[in-house]
Order: sequence, then C-alpha cells, then structure tokens
Amino acid sequence: MDTTDKNTVGIVKTNVIRLIESDRPLKLRSGRELAPIDVAYETYGELNDAQDNAILICHALSGDAHVAGYHSRDDKKPGWWDCMVGPGKAIDTNKYFVICSNLLGGCSGTTGPASINPQTDKPYGMDFPIITIADMVKVQKLLLEKLGIKKLLAVIGGSIGGMQVLAWAIEYPDFVDSAIAVATTSRLGAQSIAFDAVGRNAIVADPNFDNGNYYGRKVPDRGLAIARMIGHITYLSEQSMREKFGRQLRSAQAYSYDFDSEFAVETYLDYKGQSFVERFDAGSYLYITKAADYFDLARKHRTLKKAFEKVKSRFLIVSFSSDWLFTPEQSEAIVKGLIANGKDVSFCNINSPYGHDAFLLEPETLGNFISGFLKATHSPIAKDHGRQLNGANQKTLSRFEQAQRARVDYELIESLIEPDSIVLDIGCGDGELLARLKKDKNIKGRGIELVEELVLEGIRRRLPIVQYDIERGLENYAYKSFDYVILSQTLQTVKNPKKVFMELLRLGRKVIVSFPNFGHWRCRAQLLFLGKAPQTRQLPFGWHDSPNIHFLSLKDFDEFCRRLNVNIEKKMPLVKARLSPVRFAANLLAEQVIYVTSKD
Repeated sequence: MDTTDKNTVGIVKTNVIRLIESDRPLKLRSGRELAPIDVAYETYGELNDAQDNAILICHALSGDAHVAGYHSRDDKKPGWWDCMVGPGKAIDTNKYFVICSNLLGGCSGTTGPASINPQTDKPYGMDFPIITIADMVKVQKLLLEKLGIKKLLAVIGGSIGGMQVLAWAIEYPDFVDSAIAVATTSRLGAQSIAFDAVGRNAIVADPNFDNGNYYGRKVPDRGLAIARMIGHITYLSEQSMREKFGRQLRSAQAYSYDFDSEFAVETYLDYKGQSFVERFDAGSYLYITKAADYFDLARKHRTLKKAFEKVKSRFLIVSFSSDWLFTPEQSEAIVKGLIANGKDVSFCNINSPYGHDAFLLEPETLGNFISGFLKATHSPIAKDHGRQLNGANQKTLSRFEQAQRARVDYELIESLIEPDSIVLDIGCGDGELLARLKKDKNIKGRGIELVEELVLEGIRRRLPIVQYDIERGLENYAYKSFDYVILSQTLQTVKNPKKVFMELLRLGRKVIVSFPNFGHWRCRAQLLFLGKAPQTRQLPFGWHDSPNIHFLSLKDFDEFCRRLNVNIEKKMPLVKARLSPVRFAANLLAEQVIYVTSKD
C-alpha cells in the first residue's frame, strides 16, 4: 500500500451478500432460472441526506468489485480504477457514494461457473446457464435495492462495463440520472466476435478443460493464457505496441533461432497470460465474452433509435482515437441514436495512443470529462456562466480559436433568438453563447464542436455538446427540429459551404450565419497597395496558417442565397469596434456580417 497517497480511499473490504435465495430463483433472458445468487461489492464515500449522490461503476471483462483502495497494508497494487476513484479524484468520494459489484458470471465473489451448483454440490462448470448483459444489470439493480439506493446520480463503465451502462439507461430509465459510457459499443462487430471465439476455443481446446470439469484439479491454464494474450493484443494500439516494444529482443543481442519467446512483445504477452491465469477463472471468461457477443441493442429493439426512445438519462459518450476494438465510429453510432431521439448527449473522441486500454490509462484527460459531467449533473445551476475560458485551457487554443471566443456577434445573435427556442450552435466553442441563451432566454440548446478542450468546457457548463465534423453530414437530426441553427464565423472555414448551409437549412426554421467580410476596405487596400494577402483585426492570419479557405464578401453571400432560393430575412453588417450595423456602403465598410436566413 502506498501510504503517501492522501487521495486513496485507504483500506477497503469486499462484502458478499445473498440476493437470490434458492426458493425464489432469478429468471434469466435465456429462459433458464438461477439460484441462489451471491454478489460481491465494495462501497466508498457516504450516501448524503438527499440520497442523490450514488454512483454505480460497472467493470469490464477482467475487472471486479475492487475498484479503488487496498485490501490490506501489504497490497502492492490498488483497485483497478484507483486513479479515478477516491478523495479529490475524478469520481470524488468526498462528494459521491460509489458502489461497484462483481458482475454475474464473475469469479471474484459473485455467483458464476466456479460457484457450487446446489443440485449437484459441485461447481457449475458448463452447467452454469448462459447469461446476458441485461441479466448482469438486473442483479446490480437488486443489489442497489438491497442497499437502499433508490436513485443513481450516474452509472459509469468502460468496455463491457459501458454495455452495462447502456443497458441500465434503457432497462431502468427512471432510476438513472446520467450515464457515462466509455470505449464501448451498442453491439460487437464480426471482428470482435471472432477474437472472442478464438479465445474461447483456446480454452475449450486445452486438455485440462475437460468440458468444464476442471475445478479442484489442474486448470486449463495454457488455454486461458492464450485467450488473454489474444484479448490483450486487441486492447493495445499499433502505435503503443511499436513505441513500447518495437522489435526489441528481451534479453539477448542476437536471434536464438528457436521457438522460445525472445522478442520483448512475446515475453510481455507471456507475462500477461500467466498473471491472468493466477487471478481469473476460465469458465467466467467463456460466459462473460459470450454475454458481450449477444449484446445487440439494435437487434433487440429493431433499430438503435428505438432502443433509446424511452431513456431519460443525460449521456456522456467517450471514445479514443486509437481504439480499434471498440472504435470511435461505434461510439458515434450510439450518439447518433440518442440524437435521433432528441436526448441530452455529449460526446468526445479523446486523442490517445493507448488503444482500447486508454480508459484505464488516461486518468487526467478522461477524468476531466467525467468530473465535469458529474459536477454539472449533480449541481446543474452554475453560479457563473463565465465569459472566458480558464487560463489553463486558454493556453491550449490556437490564435483562431482564442479569437472566436470573444466574438462581437454574440450579443447581436442573442438578440435575434426568441425565448424558449430550440437552438443548435455549430462550432459552438466553449458553449458561451449557448450558456447565455440558456440563462437569459431559457432556450433548449445543443452544440457541435471539433476542439476537445472546448467540448470539455461546454460539458462543464451542463451543455450537451458533441465533438463532430459537420461536413460528414447531420442526417440524424430531424427535419426542422430546431427553431434556430447558428453558424458563427465558420462558413468560410468549411470545405463545402453549399452542402453545409443547405443541411443546416434542412434542420432549422431559421439559420443565423456570420462571417468576416473579405470585401472590407482594409482587405482591398492591402491587396492593391501591398500586393499581399490581407491581415486585419478580423482576419489576424497569414496566408499559410489561416483557417479560412473561402474568401467571401456580403455581395458574394447575397448572390449565393439567390442561387439557392434562400430567404434573407435580416442582414446586419458590422464594424468590429461597435455593435450597431453599418448604414451605407456595407460591402466596403463592414468587417463582419450577420445574416438570418430561411428556406421553406
């Protein structure tokens, strides 16, 4: 135990409770019944008087109830997510009451294949019934009821734990205020099922497996070790493996010319396989991976959109750029299903080299998202919406991004929005405009942003913000689903402005567009007299580092709208130094402009 760590929950105990008695078996999704059922769990922190601070953490394949702290002072390693759970950490046990249980089918105290079958007085082995993610969640729900928990502030999980999070939100919509699903999927693809199948076949093919009757005898350690090796490869990324191992030999300078493990990556996998055998049961591996294979929300509910129709939780979906097991595209599919139902969802694809394991190895970045989301959910009324980013994040932004945060058009755009409207802000930045509109005009806002740090700032403001490139299309937003769509200082930066603009007109009854005027007299003068690409207060970029790839004036946009049969309801040419519109010679004198447009 690290006695110098002041942020640890300290010494903890795993409790085991009987939830299902033999005379009242649990009906499983397969149709079979199971009893008795014991569950191992740990808790951290205290349930507050309002009973609104309970958080359930769902573990992945090889996890258990021991998520944080130490079981004794002699422990060398803390719980599997100790970097995230504890006093002052992302999941702050000074604020929240945290529960984590070993899932059904596990091998760390909860009933699974290694448990005694009351019909035979021997371990179940392969007589253990097939279980599903929904069965696991049902048992967790029974545990919480037994503990007197009537509501969850959040349910959080990564990988297979994330599947449980989604199942929680769908199966028990009134029980969960928020759902945080990390590096997960709504269903496994063929490749992931294939990896699971190879792992299971390695176990079953081990001579010691004996159709699951190995308990009390020699275990199928070789098969389980191979299964773990296969699985562990999928948890890493090519980049992380290359940087960590390359083609290094473990302990020699030359090849041995035999089949012993000699490359560093080989001996690493040997170690991972052997250490896994020492703490995990082969039977649990079979049953848990099969449950993951069966998890398919679209199949069960006909479509992913229908799966999320009745959910009531706020959602934070997080993926990692290098995760090829549960890819960012799979997380985006979840997000799109939620968006199609108009649900409160935020999403970020964190740039990380660590592959699927990033949810265990990115405590700072992931922790910021989780803590910000939890705080905003638990204390939804912010004392200060703020007008600037905090200093730490301000430094991470480019000149263009910093310039966008202090745009003069915000106040005027706000004046154009009717109270109680539904608003989508494209390129919403840190959410400042949406936060103003929410506070002053009670709007229901959604945001889309590309910059990771800005998505985080918006989430901290309790805004549903999705990290997404709008040029990929917005087909999951319904026709005219917004009263206003805002595209502020962004039109000139997209590759296909016509496609983007027409898509926004499909979504919004009115589309508010603002952009810098390249027809301003300073731009013209610099081109005429200096013969150089212009740089002005509104356009503080060189030709080589400008985010602007289209150069348009007011007249250009007027003609653009005429060709597309788009109605210009209002045009507000502006000088940066003041908010009042330019009254004459607008194309020459205006530094920027705001349009209100619509299309029937």
